Amino acid sequence: MFINNFDPIAFKIFFLEIRWYSLAYIFGIITGWIYCKKKLRKDPKLLNLFDDLITYLIIGIILGGRLGYVFFYNFEYYSKNLSEILMVWNGGMSFHGGLIGVVLSTTLFCKKHKINPYIFLDLIALAAPIGLFFGRMANFVNSELYGRETEIFWSVKFIAIDNASRHPSQIYEAIFEGIILFLVLNYLTKKNFTPGLISSIFLILYSLFRFILEFFREPDSQIGYLAYKLTLGQLISIIFIFWGMSLYFIKKNEN
Repeated sequence: MFINNFDPIAFKIFFLEIRWYSLAYIFGIITGWIYCKKKLRKDPKLLNLFDDLITYLIIGIILGGRLGYVFFYNFEYYSKNLSEILMVWNGGMSFHGGLIGVVLSTTLFCKKHKINPYIFLDLIALAAPIGLFFGRMANFVNSELYGRETEIFWSVKFIAIDNASRHPSQIYEAIFEGIILFLVLNYLTKKNFTPGLISSIFLILYSLFRFILEFFREPDSQIGYLAYKLTLGQLISIIFIFWGMSLYFIKKNEN
């Protein structure tokens, strides 16, 4: 058993607290940005446009992720504590909300510049697992999104939560949604895909991994289990799987 007693604060600069959660977003965005620029180095026009797109993406990730969490997962609380909606450093971001924010911001940007949005969305899909990895590791440090109780020998006791032995579900997600998804998607880029296919495969695989791994994750206390004893994350993942499959068949038929 591993004892998780990490301090969510990485370090302090005078009165300013720098949290691991914030650093995870910074590292994820910077690493993903460098990776995408490396992929575009043979196309100077798209490379320059991507530098302009990154501002749109950051806004889409933060605004979409936060609003997604507020409206999907904890609307009753935040409707009574409006000022806390802005406190993103305390945690509380929805990946599905951030994904919607990225899709919308990228589509608006590409429409402005008259570019097929799937050119950039595919590229972002390739880099997204990097941010997912850092984000899930930050969740582990923060003792949030923790797993269900178990007696397995690699279980973790989250001191900030209780004395129960739990699945390190954040680590599971970091491995599957981060490392494995990154390797699979980047392997598929060796094939000549129609723009949009990589995005569709990302939606399908991420949602499938998320759906399965939620069986090891404690449901949100304010929501609990829903239909068929599934979590909200699983129900949203089902919707995104159908979205990904629809996009896949549409783009596949364009070949």
